[in-house]
Amino acid sequence: MTYIITVANQKGGVGKTTTVINLGVALAQLNKKTLLIDLDPQGALSVGLGINIDEDVVTIYDVLMDEAVSVSQAVRPVQTYLDVIPADIDLAAAEIELIPELRRELILRNELQALDGWYDYVLIDCPPSLNLLTVNALCAADGVIVPMQCEFFAIRMVRLLLDSINRTRDRLNPDLELLGILATMYSTGTVHAREVLDEVRALYGDKVFETVIYKSIRFAEASVAHKSIVEYAGRHKGAQAYLELAEKVVERTTTGES
Repeated sequence: MTYIITVANQKGGVGKTTTVINLGVALAQLNKKTLLIDLDPQGALSVGLGINIDEDVVTIYDVLMDEAVSVSQAVRPVQTYLDVIPADIDLAAAEIELIPELRRELILRNELQALDGWYDYVLIDCPPSLNLLTVNALCAADGVIVPMQCEFFAIRMVRLLLDSINRTRDRLNPDLELLGILATMYSTGTVHAREVLDEVRALYGDKVFETVIYKSIRFAEASVAHKSIVEYAGRHKGAQAYLELAEKVVERTTTGES
């Protein structure tokens, strides 16, 4: 059975795409067949994996908007155990075009049913907003990972997102769960970052991953090289953190333990 994970936060610049890429590669290195879905019109995930979108490339927009296009047609292999469904700016039109559709919140979930059993994990990279694309991702998911920058205002954003997750579970997807909150872009040596992380852990307990992603220029360098940090600098503490996160995700999704 495939476990679908949506990586979401309505605040931009918190490491959603970085998390999807690096967690995906780390899961693949654990021999878990993994699919990454770029659901952000900015297409950062696709660019980060070195995918050039031209008119012949089938994207997630085509899957959502054209009934004649199957989701399998959009799958592109990236490396062993890792595939991706790309996106580009055309996806920005989908939110408006989906409005008149019946059960529009469930279109992505219905499409992904065709892939159930093909993969161990599907990771969905969401846009930085609580729009219809993000709602589709939440409705399609079994679990949600919330990357959170360790800054004061981030706590409020997480609270709002968790409210949205709860509403989605109550109204549309009763199986949806919070898989975990991931502290990202952590600045070492700053009292503020430590205080924010302590407060989040006090509020949400074991739903906050022990793994912490520290701020590092290595992530930007890896992006320029169109690689994950796991591949670019495997011994770096950022790479080790995502490998640790992958192990924890497997543990939580296969045993139900926190």
